[in-house]
Amino acid sequence: MSLIRPFPALRPAPGRAQEVIAPPYDVLNSEEARALAAGRPWSFLHISKPEIDLPVDTDPYAPVVYAKAAENLKTMLDAGVLKQDDTACYYAYRIIMGAHVQTGLVAAASVAEYDVNRVRKHEFTRPDKEDDRVRQVEALNGQTGPVLLAYPDAPEVDAILAATTQQQADADATSEAGVRHTLWVIRDDANI
Repeated sequence: MSLIRPFPALRPAPGRAQEVIAPPYDVLNSEEARALAAGRPWSFLHISKPEIDLPVDTDPYAPVVYAKAAENLKTMLDAGVLKQDDTACYYAYRIIMGAHVQTGLVAAASVAEYDVNRVRKHEFTRPDKEDDRVRQVEALNGQTGPVLLAYPDAPEVDAILAATTQQQADADATSEAGVRHTLWVIRDDANI
């Protein structure tokens, strides 16, 4: 079985990335997320931390929270803020934080390969957080946050990423923390 494959990503529509950009769900508590998303109806925090749109005392693991995530996702899709690519693609993704630049390949990865340790575990996760993310994936029928994987030196992949990132980006946004996120879609059949 292949470790990775292309997939049709759900991503901000052209020109909408700056409205959608949000930090990862696990770096903010609910109060911080609520403050950061205030006045930003298209912030991805409305999907990744949907309890911000519910009463303050709502249990963040209650079923209503996952239902709210699905409702917010549908709202963003219906409004054209998020779009799904028509075909399976790979994506080049670059993060720049200060002087640190990190570029990687975005792809769908095999859970089966993880289960048989072909993808090696590098950290221990809390069961309650795992359950939360599983429930989020089930409610949305999709993974909303990246799982980062490292790969052995692969000059052919590096060459594709280098060539791709010389082109016009498909999305480019800078977070409130000053972290720049840039995305290129790799559509060329020769590279897929």
